[in-house]
Amino acid sequence: MSFFNELKRRNVLRVAAAYTVAAWLLIQVAETILPLFGFEDAARIVVIVLSIFFVPTVIIAWVFELTPEGLKRDHEVNRSQSIAPQTGKKLDRIIMVVLALALGYFAFDKFVLSESRETSIAEAAREEGRSEALVAFYGDTSIAVLPFVNISSDKEQEYFSDGLSEELLNLLAKIPSLRVIARMSSFSYKGKDTNIAEVSQELNVDHLLSGSVRKAGDRVRVTAKLIRAHDSSHLWAETYERTLDDIFQIQDEIAAAVVAQLRVKLLGEVPTSSQTDSRAYAIYLQARELARQGSAESYERSNALYQQALVIAPDYAAAWAGLAENYISLANRALIDINKGYALAREAANKALALDPDHALAHASLGRMAMVHDNDLAGAAQNLERALELDPTNPQITRAAATLLINLVRLDEAIGLLEYAAARDPINADVHANLALGYFCAERPADAIASYRMALGLTPDAVGLRSFLGAALLLNKEPSAGLAAMEQEGSEAWRLIGLVMAHHALGQSAESDATLVEFIDKYGEEWPYNISYVLAFRGEADRAFEWLDKAKQYNDPGLSEIASAPEFAVVWPDPRWLPFLESIGKAPKQLAAVEFQVTRPVRGQ
Repeated sequence: MSFFNELKRRNVLRVAAAYTVAAWLLIQVAETILPLFGFEDAARIVVIVLSIFFVPTVIIAWVFELTPEGLKRDHEVNRSQSIAPQTGKKLDRIIMVVLALALGYFAFDKFVLSESRETSIAEAAREEGRSEALVAFYGDTSIAVLPFVNISSDKEQEYFSDGLSEELLNLLAKIPSLRVIARMSSFSYKGKDTNIAEVSQELNVDHLLSGSVRKAGDRVRVTAKLIRAHDSSHLWAETYERTLDDIFQIQDEIAAAVVAQLRVKLLGEVPTSSQTDSRAYAIYLQARELARQGSAESYERSNALYQQALVIAPDYAAAWAGLAENYISLANRALIDINKGYALAREAANKALALDPDHALAHASLGRMAMVHDNDLAGAAQNLERALELDPTNPQITRAAATLLINLVRLDEAIGLLEYAAARDPINADVHANLALGYFCAERPADAIASYRMALGLTPDAVGLRSFLGAALLLNKEPSAGLAAMEQEGSEAWRLIGLVMAHHALGQSAESDATLVEFIDKYGEEWPYNISYVLAFRGEADRAFEWLDKAKQYNDPGLSEIASAPEFAVVWPDPRWLPFLESIGKAPKQLAAVEFQVTRPVRGQ
C-alpha cells in the first residue's frame, strides 16, 4: 500500500492515465488523417513510437517532480514545499479535457466519418477485386513499345523505324502471358517529349520498350532500351549494327531479350519473325505506312509499293494481305466502285492464304467482306473465328469479330470483347467508338455517351462521331443535347441524318421534314439503309419499308447491322418486319444458326 500511495503522491498514475488517453486520441486521428497524404503505414508507426515512450514517461514521473524552479529529483524536494498536489489537480483537469476530446472525436468518427469510410473501404475492395480480375484477365506483366526514333540522315526512312517498332510489338503480342499495348495507343506518343511515369500510367503498363534506328544503304543500326516504369530504370539496353539482311534476326534477339528480362512465362518457344527478302520487307513497311494516310493518292502509292515488293518476293503473303486491306478501304470510302474493290480485295486475300494458310489478316479480310458485302454470315464467322485463333490480340481482328457479334445480336459478348480491346488499346478512338456502338445497340445509352465522348476526346474531327453521340443522347431521352451534338457534326450527310431525328424528337416536324427532303435529294441513292431507319425512327413504317427494299436492291452494307439497330424499334411489331429480316438472312432463327465461337482471351493477352 505504501508503494501505491507513493505512486499517487508522485502523480505517476495520473501521468500514465493522461498519456494513455492522449495517445489513444493521437492514434485515432493519425489513422484517419495521415492516409489522406499517402502515409499508409504512418498510424502503425505512431502506435509503436507512443508505446516505446510510455515507459520512459512513467519513469520520469516517478523520478522527477515538477517545481516552480523546473524539474528536480523527487528526493531533492522538501515535502513541505512540494506542489505535487497542485500538479495532480492540473493533471486531473488535463485528463478530463483529453477525455472530453476523445469522446467528442469518437462520436464524430462513429456518426460522421464512419459511413464515408465504410463506403471508401467498400469501393477500395471493389477496385481491388476489379484489379485482381484485370490481372487474371489481362496479365500482370505488361509493356508498351514506343515508336523507335529515326536518326537516319534521310528523314524519309522514318517508315522503316516505325515499321520495325510495329513488328516488334506484333512479335511480343504473340506471347500469351505478356500484355502488349496495341499500335494505335503506343504510337500516339510519337514525336512527343514523353514522361515515362505519365505514359505508363495512361497506358496502364509497367514496362516500356523504346529505341532508335539509323539506316544507311544496306546498313542498319538499332538501339533498344527496356525501361521499368515505376522508377524509370533501364533493365536492359543493346545496340545492333548489322546489314539489312539481318533485320529479322535483330527483331528476334530484341524480343528474346525482353522475354528474358521480364521473366515472362512461355507456353512454347519465343516467337520469331516471318522472314522474307529484306528489300521486299523494307518496301512492304513503306507501303503499310502510306496506307495509313487514308487518301486516294496514298492508297494508290501504297498499292504500287506492294506490287513492287511482290515482284521481288512473289511469295510474300503479307504484301498480298496488305493489298486486300487497301482495296477494302478504297471500296468502303467510295474511292473505288464497291463491287470492283471487293473483287480485287478477295483476289488478293485468297492469294495471301494460298501462300500462307495461317495468315490472320487475310482471313479477317475475307470475313469482313462476307459480313458486309456478301451477306454470308456463316462465311464471315468461319474466317473471323480462324483469324482470332491465329492472332487473338490484333485490334483490327478483335474489332471485326466484335462487329460480327453485334450483327448477330450477341451484344454482351461483343461488349466484353471490345472492353478487352479498349484495355489493350486505351488511346484508340476507333476502339472506343466501336464499344460505344455495342452499348448503343444494347440500349445502354449512358455508357454509349461516355464512350463516344472518349472517342471524340481522342479524335475531335472524326467523321460521324458527333452524330452517333447525338443518337445516343436521343436514346437517353436528351433531345436538346442530341440536337446540339448533331449540329456540330462535320460530315454533311451524318449531320443531316442526325438533325432529322433530333428535330422529330423535339416535336419540330417542319424542320425534320425539310431536312429529310434535303438528305434524300443529296444522298438518296447512296444511303437507302440510313433513310429507312430515319423514317422508322419517325414512325413512318410504310416509307421505311420502301427504303429497306431499295437498300436490299442496292446491297447497302448498312443492312449487315439491321438486326441490332435500336432505331428500328418502332417497326419491330410490324408484320412486315420479320419477313424482311428473313429475306436478307437476318431473322432471329437465322442468326442463331450461325456458329461463331469466340474464345475469351487467355491470361496476359
